[in-house]
Amino acid sequence: MIYKKLSLSILLFSAGLLTASAQKSPQDMNRFIDVLMNKMTLEEKIGQLNLPVTGEITTGQAKSSDIAAKIKQGEVGGLFNLKGVEKIREVQKQAVEESRLGIPLLFGMDVIHGYETMFPIPLGLSCTWDMAAIEESARIAAVEASADGISWTFSPMVDISRDPRWGRVSEGSGEDPFLGAMIAEAMVRGYQGKNMLRNDEIMACVKHFALYGAGEAGRDYNTVDMSRQRMFNDYMLPYEAAVEAGVGSVMASFNEVDGVPATANKWLMTDILRGQWGFNGFVVTDYTGISEMIDHGIGDLQTVSARAINAGVDMDMVSEGFVGTMKKSVQEGKVSMETLNTACRRILEAKYKLGLFDNPYKYCDPKRPARDIFTKAHRDAARRIAAESFVLLKNDNVTLHPGSPSEPLLPFNPKGNIAVIGPLANSRSNMPGTWSVAAVLDRSPSLVEGLKEMTAGKANIRYAKGSNLISDAAYEERATMFGRSLNRDNRTDQQLLDEALNVARQSDIIIAALGESSEMSGESSSRTELNIPDVQQNLLKELVKTGKPVVLVLFTGRPLTLNWEQEHVPAILNVWFGGSEAAYAIGDALFGYVNPGGKLTMTFPKNVGQIPLYYAHKNTGRPLKEGKWFEKFRSNYLDVDNEPLYPFGYGLSYTTFSYSDIDLSNSTMDMNGSLTAAVEVTNTGTWPGTEVVQLYIRDIVGSSTRPVKELKGFEKIFLEPGEMKIVRFKIAPEMLRYYNYDLQLVAEPGDFEVMIGTNSRDVKTAKFTLN
Repeated sequence: MIYKKLSLSILLFSAGLLTASAQKSPQDMNRFIDVLMNKMTLEEKIGQLNLPVTGEITTGQAKSSDIAAKIKQGEVGGLFNLKGVEKIREVQKQAVEESRLGIPLLFGMDVIHGYETMFPIPLGLSCTWDMAAIEESARIAAVEASADGISWTFSPMVDISRDPRWGRVSEGSGEDPFLGAMIAEAMVRGYQGKNMLRNDEIMACVKHFALYGAGEAGRDYNTVDMSRQRMFNDYMLPYEAAVEAGVGSVMASFNEVDGVPATANKWLMTDILRGQWGFNGFVVTDYTGISEMIDHGIGDLQTVSARAINAGVDMDMVSEGFVGTMKKSVQEGKVSMETLNTACRRILEAKYKLGLFDNPYKYCDPKRPARDIFTKAHRDAARRIAAESFVLLKNDNVTLHPGSPSEPLLPFNPKGNIAVIGPLANSRSNMPGTWSVAAVLDRSPSLVEGLKEMTAGKANIRYAKGSNLISDAAYEERATMFGRSLNRDNRTDQQLLDEALNVARQSDIIIAALGESSEMSGESSSRTELNIPDVQQNLLKELVKTGKPVVLVLFTGRPLTLNWEQEHVPAILNVWFGGSEAAYAIGDALFGYVNPGGKLTMTFPKNVGQIPLYYAHKNTGRPLKEGKWFEKFRSNYLDVDNEPLYPFGYGLSYTTFSYSDIDLSNSTMDMNGSLTAAVEVTNTGTWPGTEVVQLYIRDIVGSSTRPVKELKGFEKIFLEPGEMKIVRFKIAPEMLRYYNYDLQLVAEPGDFEVMIGTNSRDVKTAKFTLN
């Protein structure tokens, strides 16, 4: 007979003290946690703050794993990146049935843009400008992750970045705080649902607080130093929006802010996050964020651990600084029991809100994975949303057949001989994109495989690799980690090229699948050169020389410098990394089954020397006149103009749209009023299509200098050929507010410009006055 002692939750429930957490009464929760904490030892309270990584645990081996003893001693509050419902159930059973108090564990994972059904990388998702689709992707990710035992995701990442050298731009939503805030809210809603009561709703974690995307030189983990006014006007809004949406947890960033690492920054974690924004969840460090502060140079492990918890950090990921030093710090008076109790309570509250005390196995139904993971419905949604994320950068007229009229190269009829060439053309593992931790990498069809399946019986598709990813073999190894190898070909560059040209000459059209591998962007994947790599560029130039029409299908996790490509390649479709169904979605776009409507959420520079380059820049006291390149003693370069290659908000369509002039309902507005700006948008082409109508506003005169334009609204519309729709934007004083020099949120009287258009550059303009 095996003895199973009752956990505290079972004892309390039988005594009538455990109210079902589904009722979500704050009073019930507080009473429950008071009773629990009164029974906890100092060591057990510290243990709730400990988040170690499991390593690989084989089902049936959990009891003998290194972490098991710590769980039984109550020294673990949660685990992360353990995959598999049976494994998680087994480990949860240890916590609930074999530790003294039976406190359940949190199980977290980097579910960033899908679980096993992968959606486009977040930068690609943002280019849909479709909040319903973005929320749907998070909802499906939550359903799948929860089916496999996960109760907590380290997403969304909402760091604003204006430097594409930083690899983690792939994991964010671009350069604009207004759009980033809307996406943050949508992602939190998708993950958490209404209140996290259902067993397919999981807790979100907004990251990385704060300013992680502004690291110097675009180098990961690097120093951030900026004025507080710029922080609040340009970077903080998405974090605040996630808090307002009810996000359950916040992750501290690696970088320093105002000379203090974020993980020990009380101004960030307490004054702003809790005091100013009212956040009532818990704060977790990033991976080894506490111990890394030793290298930052602010103390030994005990010192930095105490600084972190005193700043407002509640949970230590991996460093074991809390579990290793906190008892001593409490005994020495460096950390108060009140501070420790507050952090412990926040972790317990999160578990209560998730319903884990009521049912520790809420996310451990072994029947759910087969029913809820990688379903056809989920894959259909992934395919649809992937196609919506693609950005058509160029689509020139070409003559496909002698004697036929010139017409846009895309879309084309999938018949005849089609060449698919390039190192990204036949890789399954790179299709999901970076940060696809739970993906089954060999399950996503490669581009060649997907296109062959879609054109079976209609077209003859021939494939050639054409080149390796890059000439430098060591660089390629760094860029294809985590099972994403492109199987480097040992033939010479010329042999690979000759094979590709032979295939190209036998084709009617060439699809060149080029760009970055999935791990050339992402964490610790900063780049100083943003061109398509050398051997790939040479391949592309030779393909263009054949005279055959070339479509560049661009795989990338960041803006690239594409000057030669823009000048010489007739069609460029940026497909980012589109996820599980990317191959089919690319075919849908190439063959005209869908009309691409994505719009860029990061500016594409002409060269790295322009970086940081973003649309919402300041004017300077010596601005370059519009349409000019170089003028001495103006703010410009000797060797290149100030303009981007592709501006923020840019994206073409298989159809065309025209905009009327802006109709303002009034030329003045008072502080208690509003006005309406309206434009007529007409589909002037022959294809039905979507258009993202974008509203920008400029505060012409302020007490502090203001950007030349700021996104303040957008509407995504669908128009049939010839159809016209009036798009109206309500403009109210709260849309005009900004943080002034004294960090007061103000709308100041004066003149404003309203700009509406198809991207941040091509706009119609009107003016009004705020009284």
